[in-house]
Amino acid sequence: MGLISGMVMGMVVGVALMAGWSHMMQRRSRKRIAKAADIKVLGSLGRDDLKKLCGDNFPEWISFPQYEQVKWLNKHLSKLWPFVDQAATAVVKESVEPLLDDYRPPGIKSLKFSKFSLGTVSPKIEGIRIQNIQPGQIIMDIDFRWGGDPSIILAVDALVASLPIQLKDLQVFTIIRVVFQLSEEIPCISAVVVALLAEPEPKIQYTLKAIGGSLTAVPGLSDMIDDTVSSIVSDMLKWPHRLVVPLGVNADTSELELKPQGRLTVTVLKATSLKNKELIGKSDPYVILYVRPMFKVKTKVIDDNLNPEWNETFPLIVEDKETQSVIFEVYDEDKLQQDKRLGVAKLAVNSIQPEVPSEITLKLLQSLDSLKIKDNKDRGTLHLKVVYHPFTKEEQLEALESEKRAIEERKRLKEAGVIGSTMDALGGAASLVGSGVGLVGTGIVGGVGLVGSGIGAGVGLVGTGIVGGVGLVNSGIGAVGSGLGKAGKFMGKTVAGPFSMSRKNGSSSTAPQPEQPSA
Repeated sequence: MGLISGMVMGMVVGVALMAGWSHMMQRRSRKRIAKAADIKVLGSLGRDDLKKLCGDNFPEWISFPQYEQVKWLNKHLSKLWPFVDQAATAVVKESVEPLLDDYRPPGIKSLKFSKFSLGTVSPKIEGIRIQNIQPGQIIMDIDFRWGGDPSIILAVDALVASLPIQLKDLQVFTIIRVVFQLSEEIPCISAVVVALLAEPEPKIQYTLKAIGGSLTAVPGLSDMIDDTVSSIVSDMLKWPHRLVVPLGVNADTSELELKPQGRLTVTVLKATSLKNKELIGKSDPYVILYVRPMFKVKTKVIDDNLNPEWNETFPLIVEDKETQSVIFEVYDEDKLQQDKRLGVAKLAVNSIQPEVPSEITLKLLQSLDSLKIKDNKDRGTLHLKVVYHPFTKEEQLEALESEKRAIEERKRLKEAGVIGSTMDALGGAASLVGSGVGLVGTGIVGGVGLVGSGIGAGVGLVGTGIVGGVGLVNSGIGAVGSGLGKAGKFMGKTVAGPFSMSRKNGSSSTAPQPEQPSA
């Protein structure tokens, strides 16, 4: 009896084990099929679909297999980071800090680093893509992410108060493009180009905290610093602008430097149905426009009018037709306080056919950043006439040299107190400074004056111009600037595209800091 019972129990246990094994295998098979289906669906998704699922911070190699993972590099970067921190502190003090004087916002007399450290948390490189687009060059795109713990304190000396500002919770998400120019001499690399790709949009996020005080002590201080950071990134590092670092002796970096591609002539015709910002009467609107913040220009002010007509023409230099846009900012002039922004619009240059005049109507928005748009209220429209002229090789070279003279002239005017900042928007006749008029694109060897014909000697705006150019405040600049980032010196590096800011001072025509319109 015991034998029979044992046999029966053994058979039952065996059958139960076989049934359990079979069930487990079927369950694993169903899971594998489900995972395979999910992977197939994910593999068919595009970049936009993945952004909806994962947000903007997904690693590039997930959606683009050409981005290779570099875990080994992140491991060594963490060991190298303390030395990078020490080197960066010295570089920032010696090179970046002097530039802050040129780019400080209005209302601030001094802006310096009182403390600067990158902290102990190293960045993470999510992936690297290698391309060989041009002979003699290697292009490396680096998916760069950093949620660091830096210790950065800005000493802010404002007109109304002085206080230290701490920058906290810094996060950086961007694609860094590094271009190596190859040579036949050791170390086989003659120059390196560094830039931030415009797409996806570079994101630099942080919070500001006043030490021993409140940010409200200086009205609008937080927005001023935000605008400064944005201008530095867009006008110096964001593609097509770049840093060019020569490595060899007498290295030829001319092919790597940013060069102008053409001239965009913009006629600001009128605006309609603008939003009124005045409690008594109507707004006094004017328009600031630019391709690069370094060369902002502005229209005249039309008093007490929500449907102003300007009919003013401005030539703007384009350095990269495929990626650059013209920004239009409409402001309400306020003689007692900071001018208020009525709206902003953007026109992509690649949407304009060469040598074909076009009339365009743009809808004014609260902000170009969709995250800052609080409502969809109508803010009016801006009416334009535009024509794009591609440069010839000769015109390109003229634009290259004329911008250098325009930048130097702006620096001299700032030192003389004529303008408050090299980034001021210039209006009226002076607005043509830095906009690429004169020799640029005219095809006339002697140049064309801004007023009348002025062939040969040019015409002075204030005082006497020099041969082949236009004088401004008795000093004269030829073929006033082109909007191109002709390289200057930056700690032994060739820098294309200076920073940009704007400020008020004396009688200069000024671009105010943008103020987000209230609802």
